[in-house]
Amino acid sequence: MKKITFTIFVFILSLTLVYGQKDTTKQANKKTGWKLGGVLPAPSYDSNTGFKMGAIANMYDWSDGTLYPDYLRSIYLEATYTTEHSGIFRGIYEDKKFFNSKFRFIGDVSVYTERALDFYGFNGFQSQYNSVWEDYEHEDFVSSVFYKHERLLIRGIADFQYPIYEDKLRAFAGYSFYGITINPVDIDKVNKGKDDNQKSPLITDSTNLYQFYVENDMIKDEQKNGGNIHHIKVGIIWDSRDNEAQPERGIWSEALFIVSPGGKNNGYYTQFVATHRQYFPLIKKRMSIAYRLVYSSKISGDIPYYMLPFYNNTKEIRDGFGGSKTIRGLPRNRVVGDAVTFGNIEWRWRFLNTIIFNQDFYIALSLFADAGYVIQNY
Repeated sequence: MKKITFTIFVFILSLTLVYGQKDTTKQANKKTGWKLGGVLPAPSYDSNTGFKMGAIANMYDWSDGTLYPDYLRSIYLEATYTTEHSGIFRGIYEDKKFFNSKFRFIGDVSVYTERALDFYGFNGFQSQYNSVWEDYEHEDFVSSVFYKHERLLIRGIADFQYPIYEDKLRAFAGYSFYGITINPVDIDKVNKGKDDNQKSPLITDSTNLYQFYVENDMIKDEQKNGGNIHHIKVGIIWDSRDNEAQPERGIWSEALFIVSPGGKNNGYYTQFVATHRQYFPLIKKRMSIAYRLVYSSKISGDIPYYMLPFYNNTKEIRDGFGGSKTIRGLPRNRVVGDAVTFGNIEWRWRFLNTIIFNQDFYIALSLFADAGYVIQNY
């Protein structure tokens, strides 16, 4: 059975604000000291999570301006909630000269609340997906939450980087904590405020794939409700990008080893993740091509099923293969296994560059293709 998925979208329109990431030729506009990059409402739509509401704030420390258009420190705050009952409450602090040393530091404290998180089983297309089981109007309808479960994720991250050669070759070490609680969908909460006349109908049956896996021992009893996971991480980074925020040229590659020492209801395991990104300019500040290749694999031990979807890298941990950040066009968590590879290639055309309220603003068109493959089954 095929396990590969390929997605291509043509001319996707995006509107992007880039706080302070000005063209280096505009030195008259360079910034110094701490500045509020902006506080934005966060309206967006994702087929996995619905309409997003809330706000996002960015603050940057430009120091004395000599690093411009790069920044020295940044603070990112997000508080958002979606119509599919997914909430994100998050704070990230980044410091490229931690306590005026050569160390880089990234700290991340996040809380994710999801009443109906996607769960499609394991090993990609080896796990059957039948959309009519979720189709309220189809005769084979089973449940609107057949491919869902509830999850609460509390995560803390403390990562450090140290230059080995200039600032291009860097050593990496870090620690991550995951506190994960999983339960069947609470249909009373999901139904709150709904009625049968709405497009999204009342859920009357909570039967789902997650419960079937638990009842048939396809998910271990001691892992069915989640657990606490600790990650100790070491790695190496090569970064020759011309601009970290909006790169047009250069390479960003990394190799990452992860050790989980185990604990209550969870055993010891190790992982290896390699990511290669490369950027090619076609027309300066206008058009470029970028691609990414990722390989994530278990080395030893037994990874708990609820940790399989996470994509680890040295910048930010992504939650779920699929969705808008990894394999676009696929439902989140559709590609899950002990080892997964995926890739993206994207042509970018910034056809309008301007400045509004002293911030860079551009409108871009993108042509991209994504693919994902499970290479080691769970």
